[in-house]
Amino acid sequence: MPMFLKKEKKIVEVLTLPREDRRTLSNVPDPENIRTTADRRGIKTDEGDGGEKDADYLNRLRLLSLRYVADFDVLLVSEGHKKKSGIKGKAVDISSTGLLVALDPAIDRFKAGDKLNIRFNIPPGTMPEGFELAVNTHAIAVRQFTREHDGTEKLMLAFEFVKPLTEYFQRKRWGYSVYTASGLLFFAVCFIMLMRAESIIYFKYDFILYLYSLTAAAFLLTRYLFGALYRDVRINPDYSPGVTIIIPCFNEEQWIHRTILSCVNQDYPVDKLEVIVVDDRSTDNSVARIQQVIAMVHNEAERFATKERLKMHVLAENGGKRVALVKGVEMAKHDLVVFVDSDSFLDPTAIKHLVQPFQDPRMGGVAGRTDVENKYTNSVTKLQTVRYYIAFRIMKAAESWFDSVTCLSGPLSCYRKELILKHKEAWLTQKFLGQPATFGDDRSMTNFILRTHRTAYQDAAICSTIVPSDMNVFLKQQMRWKRSWLRESLRAGLFIWRKEPFMALFFYIGLVVPIAAPVIVLYNLFYVPIVHQVFPGTFLMGLLMMALLMSLAHLLFRKSKLWIFGLVFCIFYELVLLWQMPVAWVTFWKSTWGTRETPQDIEARNKKEARKRKNKNRIGLPF
Repeated sequence: MPMFLKKEKKIVEVLTLPREDRRTLSNVPDPENIRTTADRRGIKTDEGDGGEKDADYLNRLRLLSLRYVADFDVLLVSEGHKKKSGIKGKAVDISSTGLLVALDPAIDRFKAGDKLNIRFNIPPGTMPEGFELAVNTHAIAVRQFTREHDGTEKLMLAFEFVKPLTEYFQRKRWGYSVYTASGLLFFAVCFIMLMRAESIIYFKYDFILYLYSLTAAAFLLTRYLFGALYRDVRINPDYSPGVTIIIPCFNEEQWIHRTILSCVNQDYPVDKLEVIVVDDRSTDNSVARIQQVIAMVHNEAERFATKERLKMHVLAENGGKRVALVKGVEMAKHDLVVFVDSDSFLDPTAIKHLVQPFQDPRMGGVAGRTDVENKYTNSVTKLQTVRYYIAFRIMKAAESWFDSVTCLSGPLSCYRKELILKHKEAWLTQKFLGQPATFGDDRSMTNFILRTHRTAYQDAAICSTIVPSDMNVFLKQQMRWKRSWLRESLRAGLFIWRKEPFMALFFYIGLVVPIAAPVIVLYNLFYVPIVHQVFPGTFLMGLLMMALLMSLAHLLFRKSKLWIFGLVFCIFYELVLLWQMPVAWVTFWKSTWGTRETPQDIEARNKKEARKRKNKNRIGLPF
């Protein structure tokens, strides 16, 4: 290898790691009613109330008890000692209610019952988003024992916080974040409306430009308005329909085990949930990994009827994601089918929340919320974290207000089985301008469903997914998404006018605004300054206000330091992603993924290599 060629650096994903429970399926309801889910989580229930409390209440307590793997310094200061003096230890795991600290065995000054001042900084990625803060609080030592840690014997001290971290942060920072974000959001909205009032004044001077400006602002502000008004369908304890989760897998040996476990380990009736993994002829060790996980679950959780509820199928040949999903649907025994990507992980109550809108017989499909799992890996994933949250919590929530979500996203979506089977042939053989549609399967199926049924979004049905951490892969993904968005939006435009009029109006506006955006940006940032010698201050201020809406909405809901990446994303979008749109205009019929080896990608690569060989032969170069 030539010395000037650098070896590509491998990106190490930063993930929040929950401490493994000794029970493989710790969240599954006990079919024999020996111990309830609440009992297994250590939750006390009042006598005479049936032993179970409100599902949302129990879920809040479960989240408080979740422990995460930790590795950061902790300072322990006894009551009465100087604030800067104390014993240093190392955090082993942490939850919202307590902390486990490893100390040198020679330190024997603490005992159970001692109240200490405890100080530490929670590194990003250790706990869920919003917990990456400094802590200075009081805790009580509740247990002491010895255990091997990092190859040496350590003294372990378990502490219980006097106040849970959720309450501590609410007083110290989260509350201020909410007030600050709310105030600044109000200011940003008022400023945008004031600027659009200016557009009305100057409307006669440039009809097209100011019409676009007014339309784009109205579209965006109404999305935030309806997103704020959105509410989930609450859990009906008497509604638990049968559900089959289908996981299509292609070369996902790194993540598939976690995906399978998260799907099986659901707080959902045992006799109402099954999981089917369909492998699309993976070329890595995915099949062996799937078999290993299934065998483990069968052996360790047999009492939960896992041998009947968890199975796998390997396709005879590589057929693509749609073929894998359809095969799973054909094998499913329940009337509702849930599609979960093989690098996505479900919260334990995701299915319970996801099925609730199907109490409406006209509901055809429901999407859950997708968060970024590897959000703290690098700047690329941090950008996507804010974008994902706004895309789901604001944009999809706004569409759900009208029961017309236009994309039931791949990481987590639920459908009526009969509708998938009804449209399977058209879905599998879909072509556009003569080319097979190999991606955009979620938008494509949503269009089939939306034509005759309602579609919705459940914010409490949460999954997290692994997003691209490499810029090149991310850009290829974005180009693929823009092509599928253009293709499927043209399809949806043929029937969406039959839906709720206000929703239909904003669908068409939402189609025109992004397509015209590159032209508008060129006009404002280049044509106006060069031809008219006018600095585009108003246009840039408008972009800043729109970016602030995204960032402040993220701060309001998530109370996270990552909110600043909303501003960064908007700048990145204007400089880079926006200019993918003109390319997508003229190439949106392409069927190559660019990030996985589909038959179309292999064919495109072979053609490219053939052209290279032909060119080299033409000029007489060896190859």
